This record gives sequence, C-alpha cells and structure tokens, in this order.
Amino acid sequence: MVIHKKKLQINMSDSLESESPIGSFYNVEGSRLLLDRSGSGSPAVVFLPAAGMVGLDYLNLHLKISKCATSVIYDRLGTGWSDHVKLPRSALEVTNELRNVLHTAGVPAPYLFVGHSLGGIYAHRYAQRFPEEVAGMILLEPPHEDFLTNTPKFKKRYLLQQTITIIRSLLTYKKSFRVLYNQMFATWPDEIRESLIEYHLKTLLKTVAERKNLNSKLYEEIRKGGNLPDIPLIVYTAMGIDPFMTPITSKSFLRDTLDPFNNIKNAVYRKLANSVPRGEHRILKSAGHTTIHTDCSDEVAEAISNLIELINTHGEGTS
Repeated sequence: MVIHKKKLQINMSDSLESESPIGSFYNVEGSRLLLDRSGSGSPAVVFLPAAGMVGLDYLNLHLKISKCATSVIYDRLGTGWSDHVKLPRSALEVTNELRNVLHTAGVPAPYLFVGHSLGGIYAHRYAQRFPEEVAGMILLEPPHEDFLTNTPKFKKRYLLQQTITIIRSLLTYKKSFRVLYNQMFATWPDEIRESLIEYHLKTLLKTVAERKNLNSKLYEEIRKGGNLPDIPLIVYTAMGIDPFMTPITSKSFLRDTLDPFNNIKNAVYRKLANSVPRGEHRILKSAGHTTIHTDCSDEVAEAISNLIELINTHGEGTS
C-alpha cells in the first residue's frame, strides 16, 4: 500500500526524517519504506546501496536507466527516509524486506540487481534465496569474507600517524565531507543535492552502525546459502583511491596499501565472477570504492544495458 507521495519539492525547514525528495512510501509489515520507480520494461533494474548510502545516491544512474528500462531506487529500513530500525541487520531481514517492498510497489520479477559494496552481498543473498526472481546482477566491489583474512594489515610505523589523521578528521569531518559530497553529487538537481548532503552529514553514526555488517555474520549466511544461480553476472573492481578515505587515512598509508589491496580484490572478484558460467570481471582504473557509480557512471550504465539486452535475448526477461 502506498501511504505517502513526494515530488521533487523540498521544504528544508522540515526534518529530514519527514521529507522525501523523490519517491513514495510503502507500508511493509508496519514500517514505511521509501521507493522510487521510473521507466518501464523487464527486467526491472534495482539499485542496492552501499553501507551508509541511500537510494538517492544513485539518482544519476536511476535517471539514465529509466529512459530505457524500469529503474528502482529505495532506502533500506534504518537508512535514508525509510523508518528507523536498529542497525546492523541480517541479510535474511534485508532480503525479506526488499522482496516485500518490490511486491508491494508492484515491481514484478525478474530483477537485475545493481549492488554496491554492502548492497552487493544483499543482492547475492537474494539470488540464493529467490533464484527464479533474479535475471542478472552487477556487483560494484561487493564485500567478501576473503578480505577479512587477506587484506593488508596496518603497519606499526603508521599507527600514530593514522591516529592523528583520524582525530583531526573527526574534528573537521563535516567540512571535508561536504566538499566531497558536493563533488560526488555535482550533477544532481540543486534541491535534491542539498537535502542529500544534509542527510549524510547528520547521520555519521548511522553509517558507522550499518558498516558493522562488513565484518559480521553476513558471510556465514552467504556461505551456507549455496551457489549462485546460473545468471549473467558482472563484478567490478575499482582501482583508484576512494576519496572518502583521504580525510580519515594518511596518504602514505593509502599509497602503500593500494596496490596489494587491488591485487587481492582482483583475485577475489575474478573468482566470484567465474563462479557462474556467464560471469565477467571488469576493472575500472580511475574509480574509487565509494564513488564508483559517479566516477564511471557511463561504464556502469553500459554494463546494465548490456545485461538487459543479454537477458531479453535469452528470454529471461519480458518487455
């Protein structure tokens, strides 16, 4: 059931919690979830945000894809303009919620999921649980349990430097992050950009809470969930420095760890892509992790179009 509708009009005097720059609220088991659907055609492209991110962070791709297909952005419970819940949450909870809101909003399967970071592991779990509803996936640097044991460790000689950098960034993070968000959302409409930036600057603790899932039991859920279905899959590696790491991490540490970390990511993502017959691993040399969808929006949009064509050519989606 749709219980509220908002257009691209924002009253900035109201609280962020009560205002939604775009989309409709849907009632799912007593909670309100914000979802925006635009365009037409099958499979529906559904964007699953990274930890601490929300549907509107993907507005650039949403607007582009909606010109040729059904495109869906949404806020998970506990994030964005959806109702508050305690974070972090299990993949079971998140995938049940996603399935319910898509059905309530009248977005029919099959779906082409575009999962960014944490959103990628939720897309993975959904495909394990409901394989008949997933036509394909594009995963933008998804989490993987191998990172927990194989990623470069903090070097002792950098610990003091890291501590000083983090303390300094916490004192000035709003100023630094406002600049970064302005760059990231440079092409967003003014009224949406300002509301979105204010949301992010006011919800740092919420972001930290959801990111706890990047080192949690989610990997056990995936491991016990079985193999992915035989669907088209593209897994991306971003090779550049994440701009959102520079305010909280020393440049020398980033330089020393970037190449080893990228080598690990490439190996992990190649293995993930090769786990299905139609899997493909692609590298984006100039993209950062957080900004992969804005740094290389044309490449990601092209990949989405490629999979839509492939899916419809093989009869897995209906137009």
